[in-house]
Amino acid sequence: MKAELLYLVYVTALTGLLWVPYILDRIATWGLTTAVGYPDNPPAQSAWARRLMKAHANNVENLVVFAALVLAADALEVSNNAIATAAMVYFWARVVHVIAYTFAIPWVRTLAFAVGFFAQAVIAWQILAR
Repeated sequence: MKAELLYLVYVTALTGLLWVPYILDRIATWGLTTAVGYPDNPPAQSAWARRLMKAHANNVENLVVFAALVLAADALEVSNNAIATAAMVYFWARVVHVIAYTFAIPWVRTLAFAVGFFAQAVIAWQILAR
């Protein structure tokens, strides 16, 4: 498997699992009955869980772009070290972004987001420059 496809799987798995901690917090904070229902005025979740929910949404939004670029590169048979490295950098930037967002580390969160964006730009450039 090409490295960029492997990192697409990693990013997708990360994104697919991010809901687990904040749902467990919801159950712990609200109680199981309320958590599985549709409460009109639910109690607030833990601050870290609210931030993780936002990080998860951000991961979903950015996964669309990353996946489209990686799959386009694969379909066009554009694969090189720059794309593989950018995919790896993107994955680790997203891991750092989630951690920094969840634990409210402001500069690190923004820097990680920017690194991920530029990794996507590298992949796009490699496709367009082909």
